[in-house]
This record gives sequence, structure tokens and C-alpha cells, in this order.
Amino acid sequence: MGKTLRFLFLVLACWGGLGLGAETSLPPAPQQWVTDAQAHLSPPARQDLNARLANYQRATGHQVLVWIGSTTGEVPLEDWTVRSFASWKVGRKGLDDGLVLFILAQDRKLRIEVGYGLEGQMPDAIASRIIREAVVPRLGGGDWDGAVRGGVDEILKVLGGETQTATRQQASRAQRGAHPLGIGQIILIVLVALAFLILLITNPGLAIGLLFSILSGGRGGGGGGRDGWSGGGGRSGGGGASGSW
Repeated sequence: MGKTLRFLFLVLACWGGLGLGAETSLPPAPQQWVTDAQAHLSPPARQDLNARLANYQRATGHQVLVWIGSTTGEVPLEDWTVRSFASWKVGRKGLDDGLVLFILAQDRKLRIEVGYGLEGQMPDAIASRIIREAVVPRLGGGDWDGAVRGGVDEILKVLGGETQTATRQQASRAQRGAHPLGIGQIILIVLVALAFLILLITNPGLAIGLLFSILSGGRGGGGGGRDGWSGGGGRSGGGGASGSW
């Protein structure tokens, strides 16, 4: 009886250890829209893609991320991506309108994980086509920049909203440029500039902090960082598609 109890205890301990190992294998929440821990992307491509996805989220609310890592270890890809997606709380609370393109370099596997709120726009068959046609051929040829750009191009094309957003921004800029400043506006700008100059001389730290806050639009980094990803989403249910190269 004592041997049996010890055996059961050992089995339960090993079971718990496996569960703990799988849980701790999850990566931390991203700090930006494009995470490339392995530096497979060129710096210009990474910066361009990051800015593009940041602007897309601000314009549409949909959170689209790219995460490039090494391996899931012994954890099946689909299970690992579902749990990472949930842990990061991708997408907005109540909408779950997030999507992540996962690429694991060492495993030579990738997956598009889709939140519940985008499954109607990004069904599994379309996600699979994007992987097969836009991403895998370029990864197989070593063109990481082209693979990720091509995948993001197709994902945003399917989800929609990017072209209309760019058009609205251009129209807004044109409209603002069509109206010359009035005398009152010019005086106000001069007064604000003088006030800022005085503040810069008397309290440089406060002036620089105020300028940074204005330039960032009070967004605190536009959604980056752990707090920015905790939007309350994260439900995907395994929607999406996987592939390998």
C-alpha cells in the first residue's frame, strides 16, 4: 500500500511539473506590434511594420501583432499559440478583435491565431491561403522581410480598413492645408511659443516632458507595453491556420 501511494504521488508530481513547465514556457506580453527576438527582420522592415500596425490599430481598433521567436519546446504549436494569445489578452474586451502572426524559426513553423471577433473576416481557409501563398514560399527562400511584409499585406487586405484610413488622413491633411491661419490663430501660436520658451529656460525638465506628452498625443506609447496589451481580449478558440517551411 505504501509503494502504491508513493507511485501515485510521483505520477501527480510529474503531471504538475509538466503543467508548470508548459505554463512557464509562454513568452511575456509584447512591448510593440512587431516582436523579433531573433533579429530575422532588417531594422527598417521591423520599424516600418511596427508603425504600420500601430496606425492600423489606432484607426480600426483591431490589434494585429507579429511575433517571431525560436521554439515552443515540447508544446504543440496550436496549444502554445492559443495560450499565448489568451495570456496577452490580444484585442479589445468584449470584441476579441485581435490577430497574431506567430513564426517559430527553430521549429520552422508558423501560425495565424485569430480572435473570435475576427473569425468572420478571417476564416481558417483564408488564413491558410495567406500562409501557403504569401509567407511560406518567401521563408523557404530566406526572405524574412518579404515573408512578413507579404503576410501583413494580405492580412490587412482581408480585414480591411487600411486603405480607407489612409484616404481619410490624406483628405484631412488637404482640408487643413486649404484654410490659411487667421490673425487670432497666429497671435495665439506666438504666445504659446513664447510661453514654452520661458518654461524651457526656467524648468527644462518640465518643458521637455510636456513636449513629449503633446507629441505622443497622450497615448502613453500608443498601446505598447504590458498595460497596452491588456485590453481584456484574448479569446481565440483555435481559429486560424498553421503551416511550416
